[in-house]
Amino acid sequence: MSTLSGKTCLVTGATDGHGRAVARQLAALGADVVIHGRSPEKCAAVQDEIAEKNGGKRPDILLADFASRASIDAAASEYLSSGRPLDILVNNAGLVSLHRQESEDGHELVFAVNFFAMFQLTLRLWPRLLESAPARVINVSSDTYKIAKLDLDDLALDPYSTANAYSRSKLAIVYFTHELARRTQGSGVSVNAVDPGPVASNIGANNPGLLYSLARPMIRYLFPSADRAARTAMMLATDPALEAHSGGYYRSLKHRPNPLEFDDSLSEGLWQAAIQATGAQLEEAVAHA
Repeated sequence: MSTLSGKTCLVTGATDGHGRAVARQLAALGADVVIHGRSPEKCAAVQDEIAEKNGGKRPDILLADFASRASIDAAASEYLSSGRPLDILVNNAGLVSLHRQESEDGHELVFAVNFFAMFQLTLRLWPRLLESAPARVINVSSDTYKIAKLDLDDLALDPYSTANAYSRSKLAIVYFTHELARRTQGSGVSVNAVDPGPVASNIGANNPGLLYSLARPMIRYLFPSADRAARTAMMLATDPALEAHSGGYYRSLKHRPNPLEFDDSLSEGLWQAAIQATGAQLEEAVAHA
């Protein structure tokens, strides 16, 4: 892999699993890494781990609760005010919920954290990505999007289904990647989606109870390690041949032709729903290009 010395990378959801592995590997290649999480203690643990393995070079921390629009805006403002560049943004943060919950702003929680937060943070940071171009945005999705049912008239998802909640958030990410790449073509910022495949992680740890307690050991035993799962995201972050490639979907180190027949009206409707939910806009950011 190419050295990333002099590059600044922000990894969301970097305190566990796939995100933590990506942050470690980016730092090992010499990047200046910023790790996002909502727990100061967990962020500090990853900070210490990376520093120990990289000669004392400590990554910075960006705290934000992705279930809160105000918290995301505050984190984006903090990043922009720091003046640091943004060469690689890895939108990794996500969750699974066995029961229907709502975000601070009244949205179905899984959709809010997995998609609305990604939309909001990326668009708020877009001016810095443009200033840092050539830059890369990597959105973590999942092949579960293939089973998703996404109804713009029912984003509240009531009655609730765990499988549909998760898969539709991942479908929204595929649409977002496609639409953002289309709207920003020629900007110098590439936008691609990646499916890391099954990962031995704690993604369901927000679900207390016997079911998760029984499933967790099986997940860690049967699923690939986070370091192995991170290979495709790392390829998108480092491969010089992919610098100008945008709007793609990658899995198992390969570009995968998207089986979706994109619905332009759904794509536009989803974009407008995200603007309404987050307040984030792209037009002003693109004007800086």
